[in-house]
Amino acid sequence: MEFSEVIKNRYSCKKFDSRQIEKEQLDQILEAGRLAPTAKNLQEQRIYVVQSPEGLEKIDKITPCRYGAPTVLAVAFDKNNVFVYPGGERDSGIEDASIVATHMLLAAQNAGVESCWLNFFDPEIAAKELGLPENEEILMLLDLGYAAEGAGPLPAHGQRRELSETVVYL
Repeated sequence: MEFSEVIKNRYSCKKFDSRQIEKEQLDQILEAGRLAPTAKNLQEQRIYVVQSPEGLEKIDKITPCRYGAPTVLAVAFDKNNVFVYPGGERDSGIEDASIVATHMLLAAQNAGVESCWLNFFDPEIAAKELGLPENEEILMLLDLGYAAEGAGPLPAHGQRRELSETVVYL
């Protein structure tokens, strides 16, 4: 698919059918995350693939927003392996994990898989529920699957502000 079409057609799916995504599609999505840039190439991301009934039950305890997705990726990062910016106030963990997650959701669209970026959960509770090491922080959950009948973008999906309202040339 042409990249501009991937960007234009991708939406947050809120209703999945029960079909599991193909391994080949999942591998393409995970590979896109692996290839994402990270600060100083530290590659501190950790991707947890949740597909088992037990794992999905844990996700359902963490958030009401799985929407029936048969696969959920928990995108985390190693807090001990991040680039600390000059001044020491900020580090690259959240931004690097965000880049990885964005690569994966766009790769999902390209592979014919719908997705939904979830941030409606408590990261500490999620990390404990999923059994993550203490040095890892969950940034987001990514629902993956095929859209159920009747699913589609929310009505306001196509509404975007003009570039002149969001871009400033200095």
